[in-house]
Amino acid sequence: MMVTNELKEKVADYHYTRLTSKEMQTAMKVHTHVRRYLGDYLFKEGFVEIPPVILSPLTDPLNHPTLDPVLTCYGHKYQLTKSMIFHKQLALLSQEKIFCFSPNLRFECEDKAESGCHLFEFTQLDLELKDAPRDVSMDLMERMYVGLMQYCKEALSEELGFFGREIKVPSKPFKRVSYTQAKEEHGPDFEEVLSKEATEPFWIVDIPLLDREFYDREDPEQEGILRDMDLIYPEGFGEASSGGEREFEYDRIVERIHKKEQDTKDFSILLEMASKGLSPSSGFGIGVERLVRYICGFERIEDAALFPKVPGKLCI
Repeated sequence: MMVTNELKEKVADYHYTRLTSKEMQTAMKVHTHVRRYLGDYLFKEGFVEIPPVILSPLTDPLNHPTLDPVLTCYGHKYQLTKSMIFHKQLALLSQEKIFCFSPNLRFECEDKAESGCHLFEFTQLDLELKDAPRDVSMDLMERMYVGLMQYCKEALSEELGFFGREIKVPSKPFKRVSYTQAKEEHGPDFEEVLSKEATEPFWIVDIPLLDREFYDREDPEQEGILRDMDLIYPEGFGEASSGGEREFEYDRIVERIHKKEQDTKDFSILLEMASKGLSPSSGFGIGVERLVRYICGFERIEDAALFPKVPGKLCI
């Protein structure tokens, strides 16, 4: 697509209007409070914040198609970070509990532009806990989520009132739903169906091996089922968080890469470090823009981002 002067003017007008609006000013205040609350919460829980990684020869392969630009620097090939899944697992060689506000770049197919919940550049709060089974991460997420919702109701009442938004502080523990059972009962769009029906957040657990990436740990007691969990927002807002336990043993990682019909050469650095010894761990990632969208009750995720990157569109 040729970028004409007319298109540039339209883009400039669109962003100028957004940036000077009361809606965006208010949304960014909510955004700031959310990031600060989450960072402070994890600091009090004993987490160490690590810096984000933007370029690396090693990044998340994902389980769905995206455009994957490769950059050549100093004679080596690098990719833009799609998520810090491998880096946070490796960071546990240094620390027990880590988190990062990680800029992620996922060049989604253009059809995702209409979803209202996809950006090709977004921020993810990524965290990982050493020697922690799935239930420990789930408990952390539930406590942090409940605390954030209570904080927002108290500290951001004026901002929520501006958007005409009322949020509910959920009770713990959150409901757990079997991925396989939900798919059998509601079809391939089960997540959307269940999210629209829900009045409180809930977990989707025990995800089939072929439906996820190779790095998530297979349940030793359920062949073909992963120790994964996705947190789903109520009111039709969809996925909030995705996570699980990790494969950490060299032979298991190689086996899983082969099962996904991927090339071990693409993950040679990870495998070399795994051969020296990695620790069991679990963790999850939370899309910050999706979280702000939910809190504010926005119809589209663009309203929760200062400079939204919408798939297929010219963005600044």
